[in-house]
Amino acid sequence: MSPQTSTADPAASVIAARPVVYGLPSAELVVVPQHAAQVSPLIPGSARLEDHSLAAAPGPAVVLAPPGTSERRYTLALALRALAPGETLVALAPKDRGGSRLARELAGFGCMVAEEARRHHRICTVSRPAALDGLQDAIEEGRSRHIDNIALCTQPGIFSWNRIDPGSDLLLRHLPKLSGRGADFGCGLGVLALAVLHSETVSSLTMFDIDRRAVEMARRNVDDPRASVVWADLRQRDLALTRLDFVVMNPPFHDGGSEDQALGKAFIARAAEALRPGGTLWITANTHLPYEASLRAAFRNVIPVVSEGGYKVYEARK
Repeated sequence: MSPQTSTADPAASVIAARPVVYGLPSAELVVVPQHAAQVSPLIPGSARLEDHSLAAAPGPAVVLAPPGTSERRYTLALALRALAPGETLVALAPKDRGGSRLARELAGFGCMVAEEARRHHRICTVSRPAALDGLQDAIEEGRSRHIDNIALCTQPGIFSWNRIDPGSDLLLRHLPKLSGRGADFGCGLGVLALAVLHSETVSSLTMFDIDRRAVEMARRNVDDPRASVVWADLRQRDLALTRLDFVVMNPPFHDGGSEDQALGKAFIARAAEALRPGGTLWITANTHLPYEASLRAAFRNVIPVVSEGGYKVYEARK
C-alpha cells in the first residue's frame, strides 16, 4: 500500500452538524453531550475538526485544550469556526499547561469569557459571537507546513514537530542496514522510516502513530511504495502484526503532558509479540528511562549500543 496525501482543505469535505468534543475531559469538570463527535487527533478514528461545516455546529463544543500555544490557539479557532453563532464553547486546561492563558486567548478572538477555577484547571465558557477576530491568523499559525531546516512536512502539536529529536538522531547514526519486513512504532513525521527505506533489502515497512496529524505528515514525507502508514494506538491488541524481521522505535514517554513509563514498556512488549524468532528491535530512549528490565524480559539478547547526550540506543534480538 503506497502512502496517500491527505487533504488539509476544510472545504474538501464537511461533517454533519453535531456537538464536538476535543480530547477526554474529566466528567468531574465538564458535561459532554452524549452524541458529541470526538475530534481529537490523538484518538484514532476521530473526525477532523478541520472538516466540520463552518458556523453550523450546535453547542456546547467542549475542548480540553492542548498545552502548546500554536496548537491550542489553532484548536480553539477551529472549534469557534465550526460553532453556529450564539452556541456555547467550553474550553478547559490544567492551569500549568495552558489553562492560565485560555481566557486571554478566547477574548482575543472577540469572545466574552466566563472563567472559573476547579481542580487545578481553568474552565472558560463563551457564547460564539457572530463576528470573530484573528481566527484565520490562529489557523494559519497552527496549520501543516513544510519546514526547510528538517526538509519535512509537519504541524505544531506533533512530537518534535520542528526539529529532529536528539534520541532519533542518535539512533539514525547507529542504525545498521536492515532487511525484510519491518515496522516503525510511533513513526512521527517519518524520520526513522526514511532512513530505514534507504536499504533496498527492506521489502515493506508499516508505520504506526497515534497522532492523526503525524500520520498525515508521514504520508506526505515518506514517498515509497514499500511504506504504509496506520493511525492506531499500539497499546491495542488487534493490529495483526506477526513475524516481522525488525522494528525501530523512539517510544513516547508522556501522556497528556505527564511522564508515563508504561507507554514505552507497552511498545517493547508489542515489538516482542510482532517479531519473528531472531528478529531485532532497535530502540532509542532517554537514559533515565528504566527500559532495560522490560527488554531483557522480552528478548533473548539485549545489547547496549551507545549512550550519549542523555540518550541511549539498544539492539534487542528475539
